[in-house]
Amino acid sequence: MFNNHTEITPELVKAHGLKPDEYERFVALIGRTPTLTELGIVSAMWNEHCSYKSSRLHLKGLPTKGKRVVYGPGENAGVVDIGDGMVCAFKMESHNHPSYIEPYQGATTGVGGILRDVFTMGARPVACLNALRFGEPDHPKTKHLVSGVVAGIGGYGNSFGVPTVAGSVGFHPRYNGNILVNAMAVGIAKREMIFTSQASGVGMPIVYLGSKTGRDGIHGATMASAEFDDKSEEKRPTVQVGDPFAEKLLLEASLEIMAKGCVIAIQDMGAAGLTCSAVEMGAKGDLGVELDLDAVPCREPGMTAYEMMLSESQERMLMVLHPHKEAEARAIFVKWGLDFAVIGKTTNTLRFVIKHKGEVMADLPIKELGDEAPMYDRPWVETPKRLVLRRADVVAPMSNKEALLKLLGSPDMCSKRWVWEQYDHLILGNTVQQPGGDAAIVRVENGPKGLAVTCDVTPRYVEADPFEGGKQAVAECWRNLCAVGSEPIALTDNLNFGNPERPEIMGQFVMAVRGIGEAAKKLEFPVVSGNVSLYNETNGQGILPTPTIGGVGLLEDVTQHATLAFKKLGDAILLLGETKGWLGASSYLATVCGREEGAPPPVDLDIEYQHGLIIRNLIRTGKVSAVHDLSDGGLGVALAEMAMAGNLGASIQDFDPELPKHALWFGEDQARYVVTCTGKDAAEIEHHLTEAGVYAKFIGVVGGKTLELPGEDPISLDEMRNAHEGWLPGFMAQAAE
Repeated sequence: MFNNHTEITPELVKAHGLKPDEYERFVALIGRTPTLTELGIVSAMWNEHCSYKSSRLHLKGLPTKGKRVVYGPGENAGVVDIGDGMVCAFKMESHNHPSYIEPYQGATTGVGGILRDVFTMGARPVACLNALRFGEPDHPKTKHLVSGVVAGIGGYGNSFGVPTVAGSVGFHPRYNGNILVNAMAVGIAKREMIFTSQASGVGMPIVYLGSKTGRDGIHGATMASAEFDDKSEEKRPTVQVGDPFAEKLLLEASLEIMAKGCVIAIQDMGAAGLTCSAVEMGAKGDLGVELDLDAVPCREPGMTAYEMMLSESQERMLMVLHPHKEAEARAIFVKWGLDFAVIGKTTNTLRFVIKHKGEVMADLPIKELGDEAPMYDRPWVETPKRLVLRRADVVAPMSNKEALLKLLGSPDMCSKRWVWEQYDHLILGNTVQQPGGDAAIVRVENGPKGLAVTCDVTPRYVEADPFEGGKQAVAECWRNLCAVGSEPIALTDNLNFGNPERPEIMGQFVMAVRGIGEAAKKLEFPVVSGNVSLYNETNGQGILPTPTIGGVGLLEDVTQHATLAFKKLGDAILLLGETKGWLGASSYLATVCGREEGAPPPVDLDIEYQHGLIIRNLIRTGKVSAVHDLSDGGLGVALAEMAMAGNLGASIQDFDPELPKHALWFGEDQARYVVTCTGKDAAEIEHHLTEAGVYAKFIGVVGGKTLELPGEDPISLDEMRNAHEGWLPGFMAQAAE
């Protein structure tokens, strides 16, 4: 068994994920050979997951400030002002590697971790979202992973008592060996009740809060910073185990001691557990930290300093406490049945000192643990530009009716009802718009304000052109928020990529971040929090580059929102935004034609911004009865989704005889919306927008029980619904047989 006097060998250094030059950098920093505990601490602080050593150089270019931004990146969660003395805190993080190894616990602890990030800021969580990517349906592990991840997300969120209101699910062979589980949480608080992780004051008590420390999750952050191989199952012990009921108690106790004025600073024990939380709190406050591990509540006997410092046991937090409030804070945690232990103090030494059983186990410079972490400008190459596919290069292999039904019933585009019905999306009673629309809406307290939330990315676009794909992910999130009538106010991201040591992968990352930054700046949609997840690959096979974008929008009055469902017989259908029939990198090309090629559609951010303002104004003034943005599958799929949601059909006219019909119905040109309204309003809107140089076109009328596309047999609502609703339950039923 290792102890603090174990000889530090090159093999041991390698096992901790440090490269030889990084280890030598650390030795030079401290001027001696480290102890085992010190090696463990630096391996946690300097791994990719915690230090962002491959990414932080490029993240500096993202726009992080805005008129509503209270706290941007660097805190547990981003915070934005939503008016009337209220703020919204939100963030997204990944639990990809753990969820592949142990899907139920990996997903539960992913949800638990992101919830703690939000309530550590002093905000009460009001909504959860998730973005999931799995391998091809025929892969032998896919059904097991889908079942475990969905059950884990539902099991934690439902038990904790927060609604899971939105998300996305996709399938592709490139995720066969490395699935993605991205979790997002949103909370609200009074502005004056927001807390940060910056310690202040010398001699202030450092308090351990929550559940006991065990051996689960040791080296979890290091494992998340390495690619997989055929022995990935052996990493199962590095997956944490979650307890949502303990987390609910931790939430209530934490918010109560915050309200009582006990807290100077507070930090979630997430990746790298006690190590990362203690170092960050001290370093941010220009203070030293001294911990006595004899006082740490442990659930397993004989735990070493090394194990305690690296454990990632869940439902734990660290707090710097006002000394005169210790008894009051302790009483609150005892009342909630949680551990409360003073385990250290702040100092003026700028040292991170760990003691155990009367022995100094670590004595390190605290600020340098973060500031001197390696930062790499890794070699990168830009993804070669793909040819723009001409429409003549894409011959329709089947009728447009058949193609629409195939798209509606495909793994990526089918209804995900089977997933979200396992989540409690109504608990707390403030869910105004449930999953299945462009964005979910939750009421802020008793209203009238509301928050719209969504998360989006189109990985095949990013694979084809990382810059345009990054722009499109932000623009798609923007459109979804606009489509329900909200003002998009800020975003969070989860940047999932392969091995950054491969120049082509690093090139994907660099260009996608630049695309995200350009779109966020142009759309006045700042990045206030986020997460980077690299090394998502197995045996050298990387995932599709997947920079998930989570967005929050503000509604001043939740009653003034739009849904995508057709509402009224005889309503006119208008298309806002020009259709050119772009089929490169489209769902139609991949699903119907079996081809993944061509450049993705270009994103004109000026037009996106203009059209978003127009849509929000139409909703606010009550001019439109339904709104849906166009994305995967183009106009045909959007119309089908609106028809199924409203249980009303539509008759559509051929509004562009020059375009091949499969390009007209399934092209994925950007910055487009479908709206419905009265015939009188339609004429006025079309005239007004056309005069202003904005493409707006009457394309049909709501009515009947079929969707009628020119030149095609009518498609009944039942046909569409059977295709759309049937695939996922059928797939999972096979898994149970």
